[in-house]
Amino acid sequence: MRSDFEARLRAVSLRVTRPRLAVLAALREHPHVDAEAMTTLVRAGDPTVSRQTVYDVLHALTDAGLVRRIQPAGATARYESRVADNHHHVVCRSCGAIADVDCAVGHAPCLTASDNHGFVVDEAEVVYWGSCPDCAADRSPQ
Repeated sequence: MRSDFEARLRAVSLRVTRPRLAVLAALREHPHVDAEAMTTLVRAGDPTVSRQTVYDVLHALTDAGLVRRIQPAGATARYESRVADNHHHVVCRSCGAIADVDCAVGHAPCLTASDNHGFVVDEAEVVYWGSCPDCAADRSPQ
């Protein structure tokens, strides 16, 4: 794993540092995490890493294309390391849980807009909203 992360950092001309490796590892285990939760995860392994360092790392990794920042309406920004495809998300209105949703059919069909108004479309964001299984079960009559 570590050598995979190192290779990915080097491929985008970023130095390999402990905080960057820690953030990438945490994202692999905890997709869709916000910056505060990421700080907690990273500091569990290395308490010397500052909150600002985690924010700086997330910014650098996002700028380099190794991490994707998502922010569903009304929610805190979250980060994920799944960047190699055009996928979407489903968000629980109650607890805020987020899960990945692959495009329905074909090769990124959502990138073919009915009218692109002259834009060159390279990404589409679709967010499905609802209740996760746990929240839906809590609401059902017992």
